[in-house]
Amino acid sequence: MIVALLAIMIGATILSGLVTIYYDVPRQMGAQFRSYGANMLFTASENDISAAEAEQAVSLIQAEQLVGFAPYRYKTVRVNDRPVLAAATDMAGAEKTSPFWRVSGEWPAADGEIMIGKSVAALYKLSAGDKMAVSYAPEEETGTDGEENLLDNYLDFTVSGVLDTGGKEEDYIYMSFADLKQLTEEETVYDVCELSVSAQTDELSAYAERISEEIPGIQARLVKRVTQSETTVLTKLQALVLLVTIVVLALTMICVATTMTAVVTERRKEIGLRKALGATDNEVIAEFMGEGLMLGAAGGLVGAFLGFLFAQTVSVSVFNSSISFRPLLLPITILVSVLVTGFACLFPIRSATDVDPALVLKGE
Repeated sequence: MIVALLAIMIGATILSGLVTIYYDVPRQMGAQFRSYGANMLFTASENDISAAEAEQAVSLIQAEQLVGFAPYRYKTVRVNDRPVLAAATDMAGAEKTSPFWRVSGEWPAADGEIMIGKSVAALYKLSAGDKMAVSYAPEEETGTDGEENLLDNYLDFTVSGVLDTGGKEEDYIYMSFADLKQLTEEETVYDVCELSVSAQTDELSAYAERISEEIPGIQARLVKRVTQSETTVLTKLQALVLLVTIVVLALTMICVATTMTAVVTERRKEIGLRKALGATDNEVIAEFMGEGLMLGAAGGLVGAFLGFLFAQTVSVSVFNSSISFRPLLLPITILVSVLVTGFACLFPIRSATDVDPALVLKGE
């Protein structure tokens, strides 16, 4: 009986733990995939995206699912008479949507601070803390000599950090929208908006369709290289967890059935004596089935709590975050353990009802 109880406890532990992981994996993996960047983009249907349109589109996404929102406006500026592409953005939002960006120094925290890409820093031999003059030519005029002269606006910036991504972002300089507006003397509009949303692909697609339909100026689309990878990994991982759970339950059933068969074999004389004294097959079935179901309930109860500890350990080790206990999993684990045990007891109980009292009591 102790062997059967241990088998049920182990099966219930694995069941409870893997089911907890199964339902918590999307949240955990979603949080991990958010470190790979934005999974949704807003682009303009015609010209530019206004700030009001962007705010209206973001409001259609549930606040608890929105990890970060970073609008961008690109302009060609000049540094030491060389053209450089400047990107104005919300630094706090960019830090959330692009957590993989490595910054030597600090993110710009105030107007007058600028972040430059690694390639730009190498070209101009700049580092965090240096000064940098940026100019912009909003228009041209023809001088007395007939030549076109650029009318530049200049602003002096302090380099707060150097961006290292290994990608094209290293060729840009990043500033606030207020600084870009002062430099270009243009109203703030967006070329593109990046969003990091903690939701599965189906829900993201629904958000994108709704935003594109309700806001004509915005075309929302998913970043497929992120969303498809997330969907593929989650599908395979959940399938693996489900397969392991089924295998463990099958092994638990075999172990319990084997153990109960041994119990019936050891108690053949007792069964024969009871039948000789008038016990019916239903009474024998009730006795062994009752013992099996009690073992299933006890093993399921203990296994449910051990399974949570198992899932917590896996979550902390793999995802470096804890999980919450699901109260509904307790009765489900007990019920499944009872059902598995009851099904495993069917064959041993059948052999118990086949015991012939005359043959057993004669020692045959």
